[in-house]
Amino acid sequence: MTNPRHIYELLLDHCSTEATVDNLTIGLVWTLCVNSDNASAGLAMSPGLATRTLTWPGTLGGKRIKELAAWILEWEPYQATVGMAALNSCINSRPLPESVILQPEAGQANLAVFEHFLPQLQGRKVVVVGHYPGIERYQDTMNLTVLERQPKSGDLPDAACEFLLQDASWVFLTASSLVNKTFPRLAELSAHANTVLMGPTVPWLPQLHEFGIDYLAGVEIADLNVLQQTVSQGGGVRIFEHGVRYRIAHLKPEISMTWLKRQIADCVAQKNQLTEAMEAWYSSGNSTRFPGFALLEQVNTRLSRLDSSYKPMWDSYGELPVSH
Repeated sequence: MTNPRHIYELLLDHCSTEATVDNLTIGLVWTLCVNSDNASAGLAMSPGLATRTLTWPGTLGGKRIKELAAWILEWEPYQATVGMAALNSCINSRPLPESVILQPEAGQANLAVFEHFLPQLQGRKVVVVGHYPGIERYQDTMNLTVLERQPKSGDLPDAACEFLLQDASWVFLTASSLVNKTFPRLAELSAHANTVLMGPTVPWLPQLHEFGIDYLAGVEIADLNVLQQTVSQGGGVRIFEHGVRYRIAHLKPEISMTWLKRQIADCVAQKNQLTEAMEAWYSSGNSTRFPGFALLEQVNTRLSRLDSSYKPMWDSYGELPVSH
């Protein structure tokens, strides 16, 4: 296995912001973080574990998003979930890649991703990591196995991944695996399959192709006010009716390269802005350290890693035509 920490380093790279927490809601099913930077918002699936002993409720408003994003490295489920939602409030505010907006039928919006891929799945060996309500309807259409950390009727425990993923034709991988730290191993086991990273927890991270992810099936927020109300009132699949909508990006080389180039350009612009501000700071006679120095270092690190992701693709494919 490659360094399992690498995916988390990439995630944290993209949280280069001085934004603070505007609102944080931990609902029954979803956790929603809204930051102060143009009310950008991010989702993560709540742990689903009852607790009465968290020490920090009521203290997170106004904290820096970067501080909470670092919680993604924690093993305590609620902290890691808050960290993922905070990260997504930064990452998912950036321009999305070329992708298809799904228009699901009423009543099955949460299954829109499976409906989209259904013609390619018929008769194939499909493993879904994470139980999606209503997934049983496809049992007779494909050779379907569902792995679940808290198995329901018909599911297998998630430990079965070691035996099943390497033989699968398609793997649908819940992005909650990033929160519980199983993603690096699951992605490695799924390397030979068509792999879809899916769910509202998906970070729109341009380097995910490096981990063998072929498709991103994440969401964009359609109506933040509706989403906040639905999450705070215990909504689960209802968020797909009005609050969010699925988008699917096929991480083909031409799409990944175009997406990376756009992110590199944005990163260079942020670096130049911070560099100019630093020069002005010292030109004004300030002898203390430039207040944005740590942010500038983080932007430089992110730019370096984006370049490192882009270069191998350029070496292999060169300037590819834009996909339409």
